[in-house]
Amino acid sequence: MPFNKLKKYPELLELNSLDEKARLKSLRGIFDRDIADNENFKFRGKRIYPIKTDGNIDMDREFAHLTTEEIESFDEQEKAIKQRVYDCFRSERLHWIRTHVEEQVNDSNILVFNITERNQRKRMNIERTYVYNKTRKYVIVFEPQMRNGHSYYLLTAYYLNKSYGEKQMEKKMKSASCRVL
Repeated sequence: MPFNKLKKYPELLELNSLDEKARLKSLRGIFDRDIADNENFKFRGKRIYPIKTDGNIDMDREFAHLTTEEIESFDEQEKAIKQRVYDCFRSERLHWIRTHVEEQVNDSNILVFNITERNQRKRMNIERTYVYNKTRKYVIVFEPQMRNGHSYYLLTAYYLNKSYGEKQMEKKMKSASCRVL
């Protein structure tokens, strides 16, 4: 809905009263304004792009990562099936990404750090940049582009609403290969 475009950090988007179609339209409007159509979407001078799928920029995939979470369920044969489902916590904070990327947050303890993590799909170590709003329990994750080093991929952003979330972030920051920027 148009009123969500007026929301500013730290307010939350109002999505609960909307049906699925209206909710997606409202979220897509925020996403397009702040990310997809934002030519100045940069973090510390480095342009931010969505992850590519088969070599092409995939805005739909990026949108899904920012508004849904991956869950695992089981079929009749007890085979694990991963699927993405709507995440109200991520979605109601979608407009927070831009505020954090532009480093306009003045009311919170923000930590920015790099850490080397194992990417299981690529079977290699990858350096990632985390923007962690410790006060509001919010995380944004970037991956530097390998080919030029002057830009990032936006991997995801999420609210630490799981019981293990904050502990996991503390562990990442204490990691030997971690350095606070």
